[in-house]
Amino acid sequence: MKKILLVLAALLLTATFSIAAESEKETKEDIAKHRAIAAAHEAAAKCREAGKGEDVCNAELAKACKGIAIGKFCGMKHAH
Repeated sequence: MKKILLVLAALLLTATFSIAAESEKETKEDIAKHRAIAAAHEAAAKCREAGKGEDVCNAELAKACKGIAIGKFCGMKHAH
């Protein structure tokens, strides 16, 4: 009985560390996506500052965000 409990405890401990490691990896990926989205939005702001039209800058934003954010405005839309 003690051996079974020891094995179960070891399995539980291993599973806990596996979940934590996966969670840390996912967190790092999430951080990288947020930084990429932020960089795309900064580029869109600079595009507008340069005097380019909203349609042009939104098209560049959509291209920069392809695969990292949802929606045509890179996961973010604000009122004008």
